Amino acid sequence: MRLLLAIESSCDETAAAVVDDALNVRSNVVASQAELHAEYGGVVPEIASRAHLERLLPVLEGALKEAGVRAEDIDSVAVTTHPGLVGSLLVGLTAAKTLAWVWGVPLVAVNHVEAHLYACRMAAGREVFPAVGLVVSGGHSTLYDCRGPADFRVLGGTIDDAAGEAFDKVAALLGLGYPGGPAVSKAAEGGDAAAVDLPRPMLRSGDFRMSFSGLKTAVRYAAHGIPGKEPAPELTPQRVADIAASFQEAAVDVLATKALAAVKKTGAGRLLVGGGVAANRRLREVLAERCQTRRVDLVVAPPEMCTDNAAMAGMAWELLDAGDVAGLDADVLPGLMR
Repeated sequence: MRLLLAIESSCDETAAAVVDDALNVRSNVVASQAELHAEYGGVVPEIASRAHLERLLPVLEGALKEAGVRAEDIDSVAVTTHPGLVGSLLVGLTAAKTLAWVWGVPLVAVNHVEAHLYACRMAAGREVFPAVGLVVSGGHSTLYDCRGPADFRVLGGTIDDAAGEAFDKVAALLGLGYPGGPAVSKAAEGGDAAAVDLPRPMLRSGDFRMSFSGLKTAVRYAAHGIPGKEPAPELTPQRVADIAASFQEAAVDVLATKALAAVKKTGAGRLLVGGGVAANRRLREVLAERCQTRRVDLVVAPPEMCTDNAAMAGMAWELLDAGDVAGLDADVLPGLMR
């Protein structure tokens, strides 16, 4: 059985995994940087890059040890090259090139966003393509026509903020801390999702574009008032919970509506969902309810494979077997979505 060592460093998680060619995850080690960026309320690229430099070797050693394998057992090296933060990506790519050259094995370049959807294939343990894919995370809110395990075509996505970024900003507005997704979700548990009337931007636009910037602004006004007009109600703990719940419901409604519209348009009959925000419980509930009503096969990546990790780069086996191998001159493509 062949073994793949995968490296992920596209943003603020330093990760490495060993995955065999039957898509069994032998190890999946992730070093989070959340504590480094918390005081800034978001990821600071320079801090992220330096942290990757410090943590990558221990993470790589941990992945090999957890898998119970040695360097000579590895048959190929995969690495995320796009999209992401350029400095962070370069750390992972430099390490992957070095290992591939020293070990004399093929190097495979992986698209981070597409890997989030391939995580659904790995978790399902069955064929899931063709399908519509929804990637919803801190940096991306994008719909794909997934025609095959390595054939992803963008249908549409956010024209401004990603949903995950909006969660972070709303958490900051409400004083809930960082990372914003889990913080808003927790606060929303004690809130009334109908308490605050918030917009669903572009819900009826007739296409697959999304927007979360206006929703974020509406939350700011609900929490702190509109300058020059009447102040907002006192921001009590209950008011915070109500705003959080109302925001979450609005964002989830937009994501679910757009995703199901894409399924209908393509006739795929199956929806794959991945990315950090895919771990949101309310999003999972709404998608499950709507997909059941419409008889759509829903496959959502498990929580541990929603947040950034290296195991999802198991999709490199698809690329490798198709002869899609990277050279040692490969470069990062921080903005490339395809």
